[in-house]
Amino acid sequence: MPKLQRPPAKYQPKGLTVLHEDRDIVVVEKPCGLLTIGTDRDKTRTVHTILNEYVRKGDPRSRNRVYIVHRLDRETSGILVLAKSEANKAFLQTHWQDTDKRYLTIIHGSLAEKTGTISSYLAENSALNVYSTPDQSVGKLSHTEYVVLKETRGLSLLEIHLLTGRKHQIRVHLSEKGHPVVGDRKYGRGNDSHSQLALHAKSLAFTHPVTGRRLEFTTGVPDFFTRLVGTIAAAPE
Repeated sequence: MPKLQRPPAKYQPKGLTVLHEDRDIVVVEKPCGLLTIGTDRDKTRTVHTILNEYVRKGDPRSRNRVYIVHRLDRETSGILVLAKSEANKAFLQTHWQDTDKRYLTIIHGSLAEKTGTISSYLAENSALNVYSTPDQSVGKLSHTEYVVLKETRGLSLLEIHLLTGRKHQIRVHLSEKGHPVVGDRKYGRGNDSHSQLALHAKSLAFTHPVTGRRLEFTTGVPDFFTRLVGTIAAAPE
């Protein structure tokens, strides 16, 4: 796999780390607390607005822009790929099932099975809460593959292979197993004292929409994770 060069630091957009950029795509590492794209209720700075400013290089008349391919929750950190044209966005979204998506997460408690796949039909109610349902006409079939990497002090570190990409999928699947993600205010425990969500999109591998090359990007382990569980070893192959 070809080695990819990170852009020089002086060209980095404020608040994001660019892992790769070419004429067709840009790959960034999003910090916890930043929205991917704005909503009707929230017009704060987002990955989308920051990168639109970045690709326009300060020229408000520039027609350059970025297109959202996928999203990470505001509380989730990690890798995002954005397209620089509608055609490239469409290609990446059409081939999204071929994209390899891996996460790190820390949950409360200990899973009885140290490897496995959680599967259910996920739906969303009027309060915007996602939940599992037996009704196949309402929910979308979702699969979350996991392996336990470490257990310590009542917490477990997991590597997640996201086989589908539904809204809040990892958080809901683990919460419904009785082991919510640390810091999850929406699906977790009411007495969780952690202010940060322990969910990180650590790697992404996909086919470039123009060159056809298979690209893979990996980030380091967030400091928050090592503070909770100590040194983190790689998942077994």
